[in-house]
Amino acid sequence: MTVRDTLLLDQGYQPLRVIPWQRALCMQFTGKVEVVSAHDWKARTVTRDFEVPAVVRLVRSVKVRPMYVRFSRENVYLRDGYRCQYCDGQFRHRDLTLDHVVPRCHGGRTTWKNIVACCVRCNRKKGSLSPEEAGMPLKSKPSRPRWLAPRVFHQGQNTLPAVWRDWLH
Repeated sequence: MTVRDTLLLDQGYQPLRVIPWQRALCMQFTGKVEVVSAHDWKARTVTRDFEVPAVVRLVRSVKVRPMYVRFSRENVYLRDGYRCQYCDGQFRHRDLTLDHVVPRCHGGRTTWKNIVACCVRCNRKKGSLSPEEAGMPLKSKPSRPRWLAPRVFHQGQNTLPAVWRDWLH
């Protein structure tokens, strides 16, 4: 995903996904979407310039499948906002680890409800103890997300297209 991509909204202006700008332009030409806002740059052909959509909205309602967010290290970090769930510090991707709230040696499983983002220091301090035993309460209860904002949203406001900020909160 890059800042040149396009945010796709449903009929009710709710974010669905991020799509390539080329696909958004094709969808605009076929009448499937309306442009809500455009990037400040243009796609150029030999004979014409086209405004590139930054945010588009579907014209017709579509049957939306239930959103499924795949379990992965990156998605856990996105869910937790790149914050350690014990000390509440903000960290870069390489400075975070995954921690089992109920340790695996005590029967804890690797699921959305038992995994949190954790800094290396807190993970070593907690070890194979439960948060209560270690005296390290969680900042938020882990849960399965229904939708995650694009990665670019969490990596800093400077990389997020300004026109997306109203739609992702």
